[in-house]
Amino acid sequence: MKIQPDRIDTLAIQAHGPGWLHAGGQRYEHSVVIAASGVLRAWDCTRFEALTVEHFAQLAELAPEVVLFGSGPRLRFVPPALLRPLIERGIGVETMDTMAAARTYNILAGEGRRVVAALLIESGHG
Repeated sequence: MKIQPDRIDTLAIQAHGPGWLHAGGQRYEHSVVIAASGVLRAWDCTRFEALTVEHFAQLAELAPEVVLFGSGPRLRFVPPALLRPLIERGIGVETMDTMAAARTYNILAGEGRRVVAALLIESGHG
C-alpha cells in the first residue's frame, strides 16, 4: 500500500462566505482563478450571464487535469459550447456553487492534484 501525505505547500483557500473568499493572505470580493500550482489571479467575470468561451480558454491554458467551476451562490450549468476549450483538451470540468467549489478545491489540491478552481463571485452578492 502506498501512503502519500497531503501536500502542505499548495495554495489553499483559508476562508469563504457569501460574496468573498480569503486565499494567499488576501480577501477577494471578485471572481478569481486559483490553481494548486500557485496561480491566484482575478477572473474577469462579474456575472454568470457574462461568461464567454474566452473565460474557459484562459483556464485551459493552465493545463489542469480538472477545473472546478464555482457558478456563484447557486448551482448553474454553463452551456457546453462555452466549455469547448476544456473539452477539446480532455480537461475535466465539475460545476458546483462557489462555496462547494472552494471546499472541493482545497481537498483536491491537498491531494496533489493538478486542479484549477474558477470561482464566480458576482457583484452585489455579500
